Amino acid sequence: MPKECLICQRIAAIKQHENPYFVRELATGYVVLADSQYFEGYTLFLGKQHVTELHQLAPQTKIAFLEEMSLVAEACGQAFHADKMNIELLGNGDAHVHWHLFPRHAGDTAKAGPVWWTPLETMYGDDVAADPVRLARLKTTLNQALDAVLLKRAGELRAVHDLTLNNHARAGHTRPQATD
Repeated sequence: MPKECLICQRIAAIKQHENPYFVRELATGYVVLADSQYFEGYTLFLGKQHVTELHQLAPQTKIAFLEEMSLVAEACGQAFHADKMNIELLGNGDAHVHWHLFPRHAGDTAKAGPVWWTPLETMYGDDVAADPVRLARLKTTLNQALDAVLLKRAGELRAVHDLTLNNHARAGHTRPQATD
């Protein structure tokens, strides 16, 4: 873990049970709520491995990571009644693969467009930080939606893991463990 990597630091805090935004661990990553909740339900899916680009993941891990991200996005959309989900893998600021999952609603910005057109001082202002009560409510809502999506899509996820992560393990590599 590079000491200067903010994502690695957040994952270390999850492992130490010190990240208040942590929602759930999956086989390839960690589901967390974003510090800012200007777009209510703004969620991140942090890759377990420290790589800076998606193509740097082993093919099996990459496929599983993409599938899990899709399931997290589906749950996020359902949990927060999104009209549309915006999904981005950026990394210019934090060079560690992680997805930004934004539940979007008609009229949620002054001008239709990407979330990044919202002034940063508005999007990350103190008034949109998740207080503990709101954070607990958001985490519960997202966890319930994740339960439903993972149950509904269990066969698909199992097939992806069987084709990817389990084959990777049989080839002599270790398989990350999925936990709830």
